[in-house]
Amino acid sequence: MFGSTLWLTLATLTGLAAGFAREWLLVAAWGAGGRSDAFLVSLFLPEALRMALAAGLLSAAALPLYQQRSTQEQRNWLAALAPQVLLCGLGLGVLLSVASPLWVRLIGPGLDDEGYAVAASSLHWLAWSAPGFLLHALLCVPLQARSRFALAGLGSLLFNLPPVIYLAMMRHDASPTGLAGACLLGSVLMPGVLLPALLRDGWQPWRRTQAPGAGRELLQRIGPLLSSNLASQGLALMERMVASLLGEGAVTWVNLARKLINLPLIALMSLNQVLLGLMSGTQGDQRMALLRKGLSSATLLTVPAVAGLIGASGALVTLLLPNQAVAGPLPELLGWFAVPLMFGAWNALLARYAYAAGDTRLPLKCELTGSLLNAALLMILPLFLGLIGIAMAAVCGAILTGVLLMRRQQLLNPLPWRQQWLSGAAIMLLAATVLHPLSSIWLQLGLSCVYGAVVLVGLALWLRPWRRA
Repeated sequence: MFGSTLWLTLATLTGLAAGFAREWLLVAAWGAGGRSDAFLVSLFLPEALRMALAAGLLSAAALPLYQQRSTQEQRNWLAALAPQVLLCGLGLGVLLSVASPLWVRLIGPGLDDEGYAVAASSLHWLAWSAPGFLLHALLCVPLQARSRFALAGLGSLLFNLPPVIYLAMMRHDASPTGLAGACLLGSVLMPGVLLPALLRDGWQPWRRTQAPGAGRELLQRIGPLLSSNLASQGLALMERMVASLLGEGAVTWVNLARKLINLPLIALMSLNQVLLGLMSGTQGDQRMALLRKGLSSATLLTVPAVAGLIGASGALVTLLLPNQAVAGPLPELLGWFAVPLMFGAWNALLARYAYAAGDTRLPLKCELTGSLLNAALLMILPLFLGLIGIAMAAVCGAILTGVLLMRRQQLLNPLPWRQQWLSGAAIMLLAATVLHPLSSIWLQLGLSCVYGAVVLVGLALWLRPWRRA
């Protein structure tokens, strides 16, 4: 489990680093203003689709279906589904492109007329990245079934590399249309790089094959997962809408905070993919043992990272964005957005425990309840707390979802959630009260790194997720 997770983590790390570089270069080229806000509004829907697929929206449903077939049936299944998935991607591209003026007004109600024009024009081109995203997700399934996680995890790097190169070369001369074209090129590279490996494994996409009922079977499995993801993306949409009403640049600040927070999530995304594959092949006590190891690993990975982010948020922002962010709200926002990471990591693994047993509806119900609380608080807290209210709403929703997932699966007593959650909260609170207020950049950064390392060693000695059950 740890070896596969490590390789997938390394592959994903480069992609997320490239994603952050894209946001950093965007702010460096255009500043945290109206044009940056407009492009990020246009990128919201395509990026939401890509991130949902990267988090396992399609693979969580398709991987068990693929693994239960023989070798020849697997090839037939893939060849039959590839044209269907591609057609779905084209249809989605048409929907997003044709209605782009309406979509951007929904996502960014606080933009001005010029911002609407820039966002609609950019989304008109970005919409056509949908076929590449969907085809890449489907082609990753055979690779994941053969434990080739690293190659499948290169999608984020392949998507982000062209816009990073474009922004680095053009700098202040970069245009929204040119940047959208670079993103579109990245979406084509994603499935293109996987084709040689699949062809070597014997897949022949030019041969017409039959896999009766494959599409219908996949839709039945993916329905609850899609509903759950739509709820999550709906919350992200609400965040953008609320931020756009809080003043110019607010969307950019929220987006930057999210990108920074995504960096510690790379190992968790990898752990989720690997653990789902392992739990799908086990039952009973073996599956429970894997879950306990996975949850301990999630705590070990998230708590030190969150503590370090909370403590060093001011230093990180000052070093990365010295001109735009020194006096901005990003340091405090980054610290608050780090808090839900531990709870979200547990929620993802608890949901996959249910997926491994073939139940995709129970996690949906729990996540929808947590999302409703999050949405309700989004309508209230930002009015009094500003951007910080967005992060606090996410914390409350994540905690409720986790408790419900454990309660519905009768896991409240078997799992040590109280000890690990309380320990994590205490570690975060110490970082917030002692390290975050420090004014010296290098002192804050150095002490936060030391604190994170000490927490990592201490949790490793306590939890020891690598030990045999």
